[in-house]
Amino acid sequence: MTLTEILPAVRQLPALDKLRLIRILAEELDLEQDISPFEPYKIYYLPTPYNTFGAGKALMDAMKTADSQTT
Repeated sequence: MTLTEILPAVRQLPALDKLRLIRILAEELDLEQDISPFEPYKIYYLPTPYNTFGAGKALMDAMKTADSQTT
């Protein structure tokens, strides 16, 4: 059965049944392997604004510039 065959029936379900379906599908996905692009136990470094001194001022300046251009 394809998704296009299932969708019309799913759309006719009451809201509570749709939520139950979401929960069932999420639990099945959680049990499957290799669905995530991340590797388990690997450390991923994400750039953040922490300890980036001056980033807040640069953002405020950019917002002021953008605001002055729209008015």
